[in-house]
This record gives sequence, structure tokens and C-alpha cells, in this order.
Amino acid sequence: MGGPGRWWRNKSTPAKVEWYTRWTFHFFAVIEVTAVGLQLFGQMESRLAGLFLLMMCLHATACAVTASAALDWTRGRREQPVRMVFTLGAVTALVAVMASAIAGRGPDTDGAAGGVYGVVLLFGIGFMSLGVRSRRRVFGIVVGFAAGGGLVSFALGLSALTASATSLMMLLSGGLLAFTSVFSFWLVNAVYELDEARETRARLAVAEERLRFGRDLHDVMGRNLAVIALKSELSVQLARRGRPEAVEQMIEVQRIAQESQREVRDVVRGYRDADLGVELAGAQGVLTAAGISCEVSGEAVGLPGEVQSALAWVVREATTNVLRHGDAGRCSVGLRVTEGHVVLTVENDGATGAPGVAASPGRGAGSGLAGLRERLAAVDGTLVAGPTDAGVFRLVAQVPVQVASAEVAS
Repeated sequence: MGGPGRWWRNKSTPAKVEWYTRWTFHFFAVIEVTAVGLQLFGQMESRLAGLFLLMMCLHATACAVTASAALDWTRGRREQPVRMVFTLGAVTALVAVMASAIAGRGPDTDGAAGGVYGVVLLFGIGFMSLGVRSRRRVFGIVVGFAAGGGLVSFALGLSALTASATSLMMLLSGGLLAFTSVFSFWLVNAVYELDEARETRARLAVAEERLRFGRDLHDVMGRNLAVIALKSELSVQLARRGRPEAVEQMIEVQRIAQESQREVRDVVRGYRDADLGVELAGAQGVLTAAGISCEVSGEAVGLPGEVQSALAWVVREATTNVLRHGDAGRCSVGLRVTEGHVVLTVENDGATGAPGVAASPGRGAGSGLAGLRERLAAVDGTLVAGPTDAGVFRLVAQVPVQVASAEVAS
């Protein structure tokens, strides 16, 4: 499935939240023009209504540009849009003063002017708050516009009580809109930080496993290499003196070297071998902890050890890629025996295009797929991976095995 659907699914969760937030503020600017500006025709003289519509289009454009620039600034992509914030403030004040000046010049101008006045000030406060970071400055913008709106209303002939009520309404409404705007940008940053934390956790898990493997090798090789070095030096000294014990020492060095080789193979085998049952339970636990609904069906009881090890690595690799590269909300892992084959199926609804496992055969498979195919080839297994028409990514590993169907729950 191509087009906008694929484009949207390929976006990460933070990118989706950012896109939604950006275009929500752009939509607010459109609402300002359509809901208020177009309503002026019929409520005042056409020429005056056209002038106000033009001014509101200018104000709405300034709001949209300021919102986009402020979002990019918040994400660290550009400098703080100070000039845009001041420009938006000047346009807001100009349109609000013009709306106040025409109030009372016609039978229907009061309502129209009041609507323009209120919407322009409220939207101006909300969008200007996006371009500042200090809470004091946000508070200053809200209080400044509320006080200015009350003073302008009083200067144009409204009573002190009405002007005060207008100022209070602007303070409360503008403060709420400013808080909502700032919180929206904070939420975008929080989503990005959570996504980065998830990637960091995956990298730390890999690093921890490498450290464990390094410690195991050090424990095995460190002592043996030290003994080999000492005995080799002793053999050299004995050989120089013509002592027959040098041969015995070299035989001992040979024995220790062979023992070290065996121990290293044991360590590597223990590192490479994986238990399928443990990996299935671990995958469900890790994905659930990451907020991904995971359903696991089937058991590994009765499967040969080499088959379990190969399929366990498939589960581990697939789980890692769902966490690191996908945007899944649901994942299912199924294990079943059919017609002399063990079939492992891993599906998720958000891993389309994931590196390492997203490539289907013949389309640039990543190193993750290549490594899995090598492991499965050792047990005559096959691997097929790729997106489906249903909008999910499916990975299917199949290994031939002679085992009773009853021994593996399907």
C-alpha cells in the first residue's frame, strides 16, 4: 500500500506528534480567517470588511510562520525567532486598535469589531508565547496584552467597569491559551526524549552484553595466558642451559593452550546458544514494558537444541528491531509445528522499513537478516521477511524438524 498511508506509517512516533502539533497551529490560523474574517462581510461596509479581512490574513500568516519557527527553535533546528515574535505583536496590536476604533460606527459594527478584537488578541497571545522560553516572559505577554486591551477599551469610551471586565477576560482566556500552546511544544519535546531514551536503553543492553562477553573471555584467557607466558620463559631458560625439563615445560604450555582453546569455544558457544523459551518470555516482557501489546503463542518443549538456538536468535533480533526501528503498537509471536517443520512467525504493525529486518529477499537485506539466514542455514532453515498488504511487517522463519506435533503447542 503506497501513497499518504505509507508516508504516515513510515514516520516515527515523535515525528507524527510534531507534524500533528505544527499543523494544528496552522489550522488555528485558518480558523481565524474563515470563522471571523469572512463573517465581516454583511456586518460592515464591504470596503472596510475587505480591509479587515486583509489585515486578519496578514495576522494569521504571521501566527502560522511564528508557530513553525518556534517549533523548529524548540527542537534546536534554528535560532530563537525574536523578530517574528515582535512582528506578530505589532500586527496584533495594530489590528486590535483598528477594531476598537471602528466600534460604534454602524448598527452592526460593535459585534464584528468585538469579535475581531477578541480573536486577534487571544491568538496573538497564544502564538507569541511559543517563541519564548521563560515563564516570566510568557506571563508578561499575557498581562501586557490584557492590560493594554483594558486601557484601549477605556480610552475609546467604555466605562471603567467594562474595560476592567475586558481586561480580566483577556487575562484568563489569554493565559489559558498561552498555557495550552506552551504545553503542546513541551509535549513534543517529551515524546522525542522518550524515544531517545528507548534507543539509549537498547544500545545499553547491547553494550552490557558485550561487556559480559568480554569479562568471560578475560576470565578464561587472562590466567591461562599468564601461565603460558611464565612457562614459555622458563622453557627458554632451561633450553639455554641444556636442561631436558624444557621439553616437559613446553608440553605443559601446549596442554594449557589446548585447554584455553577449548574453554574459549565453550564461552563462545554459551554466548551464541540461546534458549527459545527464555527468548519468547523475554520478548513479551520487554515489548510490554515498552508499551507494545505483545501476544505469544506456542511453546518450545521438545525441540532440538540447535533448532531452539537458531529460532531464539530470530526472536531476539526481531524484538530488538521492533524496539529500535519500529513504531509498533502491537506485536504477535507464534510458534507451531506443521508438516515436519517448525514455523516461527513475528508480526508487528509499525516496523515497515525497519533497518536490519525490513528488507525482503533480493531488496537489500540488512546485516540483521543476513546473520539470521546464516544461523538458520546451519539447520536447513529459511527466513522470509517483509511488509504485507494488511499494513503489518511479517517475519517467518521455518526449520525442518522431526518432532511430535503434540510436543509444541500451536
